Amino acid sequence: MTELTELGLSSYEEQAYRTLLVTGATTAADLSDASGVPRGRIYDVLAALETRRLVRSQSTEPARYAAVDPETAVSTLLAERAVELREEWARYREVAASVRSNLLPSRPAEGHVWLGSLGSEEMQTALREHMGTATSSVKAVVGPPYEQASWETLEREVDAFFAGAESDVRLSLLLSERALDAVPASTFERFGADDAVRVLPELNLSFDVLDDATATVDVPHPLADGDRLGVVAVRDGAVVDTFARHFEELWKRAVPLSEER
Repeated sequence: MTELTELGLSSYEEQAYRTLLVTGATTAADLSDASGVPRGRIYDVLAALETRRLVRSQSTEPARYAAVDPETAVSTLLAERAVELREEWARYREVAASVRSNLLPSRPAEGHVWLGSLGSEEMQTALREHMGTATSSVKAVVGPPYEQASWETLEREVDAFFAGAESDVRLSLLLSERALDAVPASTFERFGADDAVRVLPELNLSFDVLDDATATVDVPHPLADGDRLGVVAVRDGAVVDTFARHFEELWKRAVPLSEER
């Protein structure tokens, strides 16, 4: 590869341009003979060079062609390559963004599933992303499978939960008594309001509702106690309303943490 082809010229275009620098203005036929560019290609080559403002045609009969000076030609080619590189850089950035997105669990739509065990890195990332979508309220119910998990595992989920939540989002946490026993008391200091945490003797399901617009339900692992197969996320309005109403019913029956401990 020569320097001119590195700057974007084809081999025929380079041959024609270099020859015109030597011959000066000449016809297409004479340029073909002098440069070695075939007669069947010479007009296409000259048209391409003229489009790129590297060659000027003269209104004679037959037409004659002359090369622009090398400094101008190199500057033109360099500008073209700069544009191509900027476009290529933008394309790579789009590809990188797509790869990042595909490496993470899919953001929930009408009804998607995030697969991942309790405390796993991918689910910590998914939980932070999920919590980050809340703008006004998060209502969370913690029962199985969290009740049987170790605090080391639960702590990673709790940290991801708070890392994603904005400080002005209203948090309401409802736990079963077994889940409460698995969590250190200091954890609840991170909830601002006194009545933000309540307890029920038993819960059959873990789920949350964000902004009354998205509901997620934890699916216990069928073969491993204290673990989760994944999370089902739903944005269908009727389904979310059902979970929101269920939360409110449980919340009314629950005991504030201040009374439980």
